[in-house]
Amino acid sequence: MEGGGGGGDEGRCSGSALFSGFRALGLFSSHIPHVVRYHGRHRRFYVTTCVGKSFHTYNVQKLSLVAVSNSVPQDITCLAADGRLVFAAYGNVFSAFSRNKEVTHTFRGHNAEINLLLPFGDHIISIDTDSILIIWHIYSEEKYLQLTFDKAVFKISTILHPSTYLNKILLGSEQGSLQLWNVKSNKLLYTFPGWSVAVTALQQAPAVDVIAVGLVSGQIIIHNIKFNETLMKFRQDWGPVTSISFRTDGHPVMASGSPLGHISLWDLEERKLINQMRNAHSTAIAGLTFLHGEPLLLTNGADNALRIWIFDGTAGEGRLLKFRMGHSAPLTKIRYYGQNGQQILSARMINKKQAKRKGLKNCESMKLPPITVFVAENARESDWDGIIACHQGRFSCSTWNYQKCTMGAYFLKPENWKKDKLHNTTATAIDITSCGNFAVIGLTSGNVDVYNMQSGMHRGSFGMNKAHEGAVRGVAVDGLNQLTITAGSEGLLKFWNFKSKMLIHTTNLNSSPNIILLHRDSGILGIASDDFSLSVIDIETRRTVREFFGHQGQINDMAFSPDGRWLISGSMDCSIRIWDLPSGCLIDCFLVDSAPVSLTMSPTGDFLATSHVDNLGIYLWSNISLYSLVSLRPLSPDYVPSVVMLPGTCYNEEVELLEEIEGPNDEMIDYDSPEQLNEQLLTLSLLPESRWKNLLNLAVIKKKNKPKEPPKVPKSAPFFIPTVPGLVPKYLSSEQDTNAQQSKVINLGVLAQKSDFCLKLEEGLNDNKYESPLNILKELGPSAIEIELRSLSPECGGSVKLMQSFLKMIGAMLTTKRDFELAQAYLALFLKLHLKILPSEPVLLEEMTTLSSHLEETWIHLQSLFNQSLCVLNFIKSALL
Repeated sequence: MEGGGGGGDEGRCSGSALFSGFRALGLFSSHIPHVVRYHGRHRRFYVTTCVGKSFHTYNVQKLSLVAVSNSVPQDITCLAADGRLVFAAYGNVFSAFSRNKEVTHTFRGHNAEINLLLPFGDHIISIDTDSILIIWHIYSEEKYLQLTFDKAVFKISTILHPSTYLNKILLGSEQGSLQLWNVKSNKLLYTFPGWSVAVTALQQAPAVDVIAVGLVSGQIIIHNIKFNETLMKFRQDWGPVTSISFRTDGHPVMASGSPLGHISLWDLEERKLINQMRNAHSTAIAGLTFLHGEPLLLTNGADNALRIWIFDGTAGEGRLLKFRMGHSAPLTKIRYYGQNGQQILSARMINKKQAKRKGLKNCESMKLPPITVFVAENARESDWDGIIACHQGRFSCSTWNYQKCTMGAYFLKPENWKKDKLHNTTATAIDITSCGNFAVIGLTSGNVDVYNMQSGMHRGSFGMNKAHEGAVRGVAVDGLNQLTITAGSEGLLKFWNFKSKMLIHTTNLNSSPNIILLHRDSGILGIASDDFSLSVIDIETRRTVREFFGHQGQINDMAFSPDGRWLISGSMDCSIRIWDLPSGCLIDCFLVDSAPVSLTMSPTGDFLATSHVDNLGIYLWSNISLYSLVSLRPLSPDYVPSVVMLPGTCYNEEVELLEEIEGPNDEMIDYDSPEQLNEQLLTLSLLPESRWKNLLNLAVIKKKNKPKEPPKVPKSAPFFIPTVPGLVPKYLSSEQDTNAQQSKVINLGVLAQKSDFCLKLEEGLNDNKYESPLNILKELGPSAIEIELRSLSPECGGSVKLMQSFLKMIGAMLTTKRDFELAQAYLALFLKLHLKILPSEPVLLEEMTTLSSHLEETWIHLQSLFNQSLCVLNFIKSALL
């Protein structure tokens, strides 16, 4: 993906350069009624629930997730299913999915939003909000029949296919009347006048010709449509009937749902209410279904919960058997837990412990206020509570236990505070030490207190009376429990000694801080201010090292990357920005549909997790830099970020397909580095150190590697490929082998004492080109290099001219400033081998003098570059930037 650019269209990016949407967590249900299917081959029931733009399929026996559908372009508005396919409507289009995942058919023809679907054999019936009914042939995707109803007279609200009624459907309306149609002959068979109120639910009873009609008034009518006779009536006191279902396991019981989340159970024989399941869901009952022949009831609602109830009691009441649920309200805080990056904590609101102790279920008085902030530490999780949370409007902080998944035993608050001081005082900032033994809590009154996590006892306060004059906006403790940092609304950042509680240093901030975040490993403190700016402070030097500007709204949360190089911030301007701390630049920015409320980075660096306004799920974004080449160029000031869709519950394959089609952009093209970037730069070779580093120690290495015993001749000598005689061993080719057999005349030229290296050095004296002999040395090992250099002397078959040519080759290497380390190693070995001969030869002595001055000049230049780099590095570490 492209990074930053210029203004206008050139400055717009197709998405985030660093993060790609992966999937959403914690989503299980919505306000769309579920669908139950029975698989004949598996002999199991499956339930399908809608989650935004996709749907989940669960095995009812274990309530385990078995499939996630591919995403559709818009939110799903209704679901339906038969024995083979699942149908999902979105907008004015609906699709058929096979294997609970893949779209196999898509039906287009409606002009309004589709709100009802009914499988009908090889056909599917769809109804939109304009009361236009279309019957489609599933496999040909062709229209079979279209019926148009006047919304003012008969606006369709529900549909049902009565059992044993061939080719017939029953329609309910908001006006209260019902119509029975024969869809094959396209005839209206009968109109039921109804009960003068809107019909909200239709359900087939176990008896033939009998249906249950749910009304907006709360009435449930058991009606015989064959004789147009009302058999019995019921009324629930909780508003309109949202759904109806009948037990088919031998008990004459009917269940009805309500908008308040309550379920009524009715005895059809005695015609009375036998039980109530109050607070089955915290929102309206979207759908409820009794499994055929089993005492199990499936329910789902907009509270993001899917529940299974079993009726095994003597009084006919249902008890919760299994459930899948997430948050029923938008999340306020999320944080990764542990170091493996596989657990995420999110805020919970209900005090389960007190509710269970008092025998109350989902009692409003037992609910805690929303959690505003929480921190966790797993160092002592097996010994005592390791999580502490602040609640909106509460003075005390609650503790939680991760291993037990329960609320802890303590509410941390000072013991000697008077009640008048508690008025309008709330906890706003918390932190837990890295050892897990202490918690630090900041209050709106300016007090900062320390508590023991094991006993819950108060262990001291910072400051004489209080730590800050204004409300405490943030607290942090370093990794060694030496330093405590507190931030107050009056614009002061204070550093305290954790043990003595004494003030060490105070820093004035340019604006009032909103939140602070400490990266303990690097000692870097991030501060988000009320003026929408970000500051980074080094807690060792207590100086501001970075400042960032760009957000146009309140900064809700921050996160550091595990290595401390990135600072990620989310703001109410719906942007998520990634700042590079070493360079001090914005390297990535993208917008989302809903403002991020909280964000956290995985300890392993592979995922970024976010939560958003009015969203119930946790959204994971994969770190592209871990598995792909990413250009981290700074974004220009006029960069215009683009909107990125929040990831769904299933990985979006279209993104991968789009990347394959687009191919690499200009920033991601392969870069071939030249052999030398610049003539003024010293360039090293690409040879491994084993080729040149030990040239001066070959004698010691050979002595250590000397065999203790002489080699033993094998009993049967192996086959060896014949070689050509000479100093450089070469394998004999097939042509040479044939010629050798044909002629027995010995060629004395093969006994020449000069190697290829020596011959190339002689050529170098004439043309002053030394690339060929240098390439020969690069291909040789350390022992072979020593043999070649030793053979340059007259005593070993060489000559003074060869030695002079070698020195010229070293001079050429220093002049071109290439293969610098090889020149040093080869020259050192040459001097070691021929130090006695060099002073006696004037030609070699003159060449050595020239080479010495050149070498000294090169090293002086290199030393100045080293000193300059060390000076800049020392300045960066200590200076105020």
